[in-house]
Amino acid sequence: MKKKILIVIANYYKKISNDLLKSALKNLNKKQFSVQIISVPGVFEIPVTISKNIKKFHGFVALGCVIKGETPHFDFISKATTDAIMMLSVNSKKPIGNGIITCLNQKQARARGNKGFEASEATKAVLSQ
Repeated sequence: MKKKILIVIANYYKKISNDLLKSALKNLNKKQFSVQIISVPGVFEIPVTISKNIKKFHGFVALGCVIKGETPHFDFISKATTDAIMMLSVNSKKPIGNGIITCLNQKQARARGNKGFEASEATKAVLSQ
């Protein structure tokens, strides 16, 4: 039986998110996994989207990018999103690969496009336990 995976991708930084998505999809063999993708405006919407779909899928991959600006908004969004993803994963006992990158600038973000692969790998590893 194929494992059902939901990828939730924040499109605030569309090019960066698309690179994360491409690398995640490279790692999810279509013979083993049935993959659905839901796009959301920003990373803050990822946890609620996963929560709404928690019973429908075996595992999840969260993809997006937060780039530090001149205000503390970066810190609040990054921490709140990471904490919510961890809480959802532990409470549901379902893997959520965290491919949300937090960077100081776009150059750093572009260099981390392979994080989608790593997040999907984390999901696969927990599903295989």
